[in-house]
Amino acid sequence: MITLKTHPLRRSLNDEAHARPPVAIPSPARLTTLTLFFDEAEAEQRAAMHDLANRLGLPLPDAGQVHYTGVAGDLTVRWALHTEFARYSFVLSGDFVEPFDRTALDRLPGDWLNQLPGELMVATHAVLLPAEQEAPAAEIAQRWFGGHDLIGAEIGDGNGVAYTDLRLHPDPRLAEGFSRFVLIDRDMGPSQSGRMVQRLFEMETYRLLALLALPEAKRQMRELDRLGTLLRRVTQRMAQPQGHDAGMLDELTDLSAQAEQLIAQSQYRFAAARAYYQLVGRRIGELRERRLSGLQPFHEFMERRLGPAMETCATAVRRQERLMTRLQRSTALLRTRVEVVHEEQNRALLASMDRRAALQLRLQETVEGLSVGVLTYYAVSLLGYLFKAVKAAGLHLNVELLTGLSIPAVAFSVWLGMRRVKRGLQH
Repeated sequence: MITLKTHPLRRSLNDEAHARPPVAIPSPARLTTLTLFFDEAEAEQRAAMHDLANRLGLPLPDAGQVHYTGVAGDLTVRWALHTEFARYSFVLSGDFVEPFDRTALDRLPGDWLNQLPGELMVATHAVLLPAEQEAPAAEIAQRWFGGHDLIGAEIGDGNGVAYTDLRLHPDPRLAEGFSRFVLIDRDMGPSQSGRMVQRLFEMETYRLLALLALPEAKRQMRELDRLGTLLRRVTQRMAQPQGHDAGMLDELTDLSAQAEQLIAQSQYRFAAARAYYQLVGRRIGELRERRLSGLQPFHEFMERRLGPAMETCATAVRRQERLMTRLQRSTALLRTRVEVVHEEQNRALLASMDRRAALQLRLQETVEGLSVGVLTYYAVSLLGYLFKAVKAAGLHLNVELLTGLSIPAVAFSVWLGMRRVKRGLQH
């Protein structure tokens, strides 16, 4: 046996290729999917799936499992946990009279359904019919879609047909109703039918999750208009020769904080919308659809209806970026002007300090001159007393003459001494 050291993520990364595999669905069958949006309630979603498996007598899911499939007789239960939503899919195989009267939900405990955690985002019924039950699109629209215009196409390179109107139809189980899909299995077989159903369900789920960003984008547009108006007023005041720069700088700082808050509130939602929109396009591409005469295919409908909503979100993001760029430019310009004003004030202050230093220097030189005179006076006075003392001791001296002659020598000595002291202090 090979004893190489195995990377701890090897198995989980390898199994990622088989995550959330489709279930083979033979026709006829009725299907229902519920997508529940949640916010930091992953443990509650796991507990709900654990409770359902326990009630239906199914094997319990593992603690860290993010997808689960269980079969209880003719009912297949699928569960998938994503970052911000959990999706339940229920498949009920076998014949039926009216697919949307009795659905897979009738096999589930009513109290369990009523206590599901999270907010219901997608609720869809679907029916998979064999080829012999295929009917014209107009008849299908009248029978199951209330006569509304259908969206549909051949899928799986013509091996099946899918119809929907993407409307919410009345249902006694849910006040707001369920959306509906009708699929015809011409020659798909159970495996391809399962893949096509899963792609249609995911397409509808990702479409609504992408649209979650649209109300936020509309709200952001109004806020961006308001901030743009305030910024324009500040920049107009900046163009005036006289202005309170410090006050305007505070206003720009406040506007920048508000803009950053808007970006923080919407950044995740807009990024998620872009990702979901891309997934919608991928799932439609995987349907390999062909146009049916008189019907809009899924790709065309999504481009015409979902595309503008996503462009609105992208426009909001671009406006956020432009607003932040304008704020940064205006703030930099105003800061530059404030710095120039401060430099001019500093230059004037330095010039004033230079003038004061010159005055102090002249005053110091004057004081030094006076100090030399004063010290000379006191020194000569002391010498005069000395000469008098010597004369009194008996030595014949001319005190007045000697005192007068000592004045230049004393003055020079005092001046020289003060220069040495001054040099010592400067070094």
